Amino acid sequence: MISIELILATTLFALITSITPGPNNIMLTASGANFGFKRTLPHVAGIICGMMLLNISVGVGLGTLFTQFPVVQQVLRVAGSAYLLYLAYKLLSFSSLGKVEDNAKPFSLLEATAFQAINPKAWIMVISANASFSLTGDLYWWSVAMIVTLYAIIGTPSIMLWAGFGQFMRRFLGQPTILRVFNITMATLTALCVFFIWMD
Repeated sequence: MISIELILATTLFALITSITPGPNNIMLTASGANFGFKRTLPHVAGIICGMMLLNISVGVGLGTLFTQFPVVQQVLRVAGSAYLLYLAYKLLSFSSLGKVEDNAKPFSLLEATAFQAINPKAWIMVISANASFSLTGDLYWWSVAMIVTLYAIIGTPSIMLWAGFGQFMRRFLGQPTILRVFNITMATLTALCVFFIWMD
């Protein structure tokens, strides 16, 4: 039987890792500010779906690839870093609320889901969660299901806060100069994520 203590520990871990800054939350803030909360909801849903898929993948053993084949982790870092730099560049093209160059639009559900596959923080989160809180024996799959479920329950409102914060910021971003400064800041924070990816 899965203990209440394990559920509470997993819940706290999911909250801390979901609500703290990272590529997803920075992009949600930028999306909420530029496109509004409602149009950012598919992005939110995509992150949750992507995290669920990663948790299931690690549960079935995909996470062992990182320990057995370190080159896989390096490829992930390179791909994730390149895409984050591309996203930082795209943020710089946001010129007015809801209207950006090259007909840019918020992440779709599928785009946000796919991004998790190359999001290093997402992999660290799910590998750490499964290594720390999955059980052995007959309870293994029940514990994996617990991790998947708790990340969905806790993660959804946690990341929605960032999209909501972006929506709140919209009221201050009506002037192009202020919006430009905001997007430069968001682009810089997104690019800085690359630095933290390579810190170790």
